[in-house]
Amino acid sequence: MKHVFPEHTYGDAPRAQCYWGDTVSDPGYPAASGQITCDIAVIGAGFTGLSAALHLAESGADVAVLETNTPGWGASGRNGGFCCLGGFGAPDPVIAKLHGENARAEARRAEMAAVETAADLIERHDLQVNRHSDGETVMGFTPRSLAGFEAESKRIEVDLGITPQIIPNEDLAQHGMTGPFHCGMSIPVGFALNPAKYALGLAQAASTQGARIFSRSPVQRIDHGNRFTLHTDSARITAKRLIVATNGYSSDDLPRWMRARYLPAQSNVLVTRTLSDEEIAEQGWSSHQMAYDERFFLHYFRLMPNRRFLFGMRGGLFSSPAQDARMHRTIRSHFERMFPAWAHVDTPYSWNGLLSLSRDMTPYAGPIPEMPGAFTALSYQGNGVAMASHAGAILADLVQDKTPSRAYPSILRKPPRRFPLGRFRRAWLWPPYAVAALTGG
Repeated sequence: MKHVFPEHTYGDAPRAQCYWGDTVSDPGYPAASGQITCDIAVIGAGFTGLSAALHLAESGADVAVLETNTPGWGASGRNGGFCCLGGFGAPDPVIAKLHGENARAEARRAEMAAVETAADLIERHDLQVNRHSDGETVMGFTPRSLAGFEAESKRIEVDLGITPQIIPNEDLAQHGMTGPFHCGMSIPVGFALNPAKYALGLAQAASTQGARIFSRSPVQRIDHGNRFTLHTDSARITAKRLIVATNGYSSDDLPRWMRARYLPAQSNVLVTRTLSDEEIAEQGWSSHQMAYDERFFLHYFRLMPNRRFLFGMRGGLFSSPAQDARMHRTIRSHFERMFPAWAHVDTPYSWNGLLSLSRDMTPYAGPIPEMPGAFTALSYQGNGVAMASHAGAILADLVQDKTPSRAYPSILRKPPRRFPLGRFRRAWLWPPYAVAALTGG
């Protein structure tokens, strides 16, 4: 396999101290072995692949899921658990310039539809995911942020028919949002959850519906003729159709069309020990809203119902044991700077994982042009809980030659352009990361 990051990134070490791992247990899906035939093979058991498999199984298709490790092992089981608007990461003016105003508005409506897709899966299958938070809140640092929120609120109201709540500086404390913030804007769409429980819940629901899920079965080669033949160390899987759902953990040669069409980027998360009532009061952040700020490195955080605080941020261009330790020190310093009353609080959980960016900062869900009968979805720009669930449902329709029943905006249908520099394309991130680090993120 031709990975962008070193092999350390794709091993167990970066997720060894992942909090979510302590909240679930391995369901024990077997490894693939021998000769296996199916209607549709799915490579990857994250949100995209599992949503696709579940929707396919519900429609009566014979589907087999091949996962390199275990369901939810990648980004799906180690993210911040924000099921919210997002996926189309480019600013609105950029999207409108590249694709047109109608396409921009259509994409934003699809983001809300994606949240509804995830909520529908959770409710229909009674998934126990520790859901909380009434939408999400973006935090601003300056009076200029307030003006920006007021303009953004009007756009959201026009696009989605919902009205965000603007929280001025003098009202932050009563909302339990004390910190280095000047204002906030709460958007009443989305919720927080335990992503590992969500991923394993999708896997269990898919399995119950008849999907076959295979753990520890990395696909090494794909042969394509009248059918698809997938090779693992111990199995050969023959399928009529194929879905590749590997996102940030993709390989540039599986299939070769993927080469340089995605850019893996690291996201880092820590979780505190349980906070006391006194500690929560001292800092003044008692809200259970999932929240994020407007800085380049995108800090995202939430107080969970069990009174542990989750804090995450983008960043990290290199991967090794030493670099993981360095990134932990960096995220810890950001945490202490933003929430100084908790500087003494232990953070026993600290981990990282790979999200996927596209060159235009928009996701893709559709056919793999060079492989008739094969489909993929990827690059949710770090907002994959909702959008990956939604994309998986779209792929389930497309792979069966059905018109998608879910919102399928025109931008989502455009295949991603390749990044220059091939396997060295991480260099694209060096200049903005360096500037952000020098200016405080």
